[in-house]
Amino acid sequence: QVQLVESGGGLVQAGGSLRLSCAASGRTFGSYAMGWFRQAPGKEREFVATRDWLGTRTYYADSVKGRFTISRDNAKNSVYLQMNGLKPEDTAVYYCAAGTFSIWSYEYDYWGQGTQVTVSS
Repeated sequence: QVQLVESGGGLVQAGGSLRLSCAASGRTFGSYAMGWFRQAPGKEREFVATRDWLGTRTYYADSVKGRFTISRDNAKNSVYLQMNGLKPEDTAVYYCAAGTFSIWSYEYDYWGQGTQVTVSS
C-alpha cells in the first residue's frame, strides 16, 4: 500500500516555474514507477511524465518535453516535477501516481489528491 501527497502547486505567471513534490508513504515505494498526470476543467486526465523505479527510464508528453523534468529520490520516498516555461494551457490539477511505467492512467495503482497549478497570461 502506498499513500501519496502532492504539494507545491500555486499561481504563477506565464513563463514562470514551479516545482511539485509528491511524498509517499509505504514500504514498497521504491518498486513502483512514478508518474505525473494532470486534469484541466472539462477535460480528460492526461499523462505528463513518468520515471521508472530505478530512475533509468523517463518519458514525457510532447506538450511538456523540454520544459518539465521528473525526478525521484527513493531514499526520501519522493518524486518531483520541475516545471519551467509554464504556459496558460498548463493550468490543471496535477496528480502523482504510483504503478507501472506507462503513459496510461489505468496502469497506476495509487493516486494522490492532486495539487492545483494555475498559470496566468
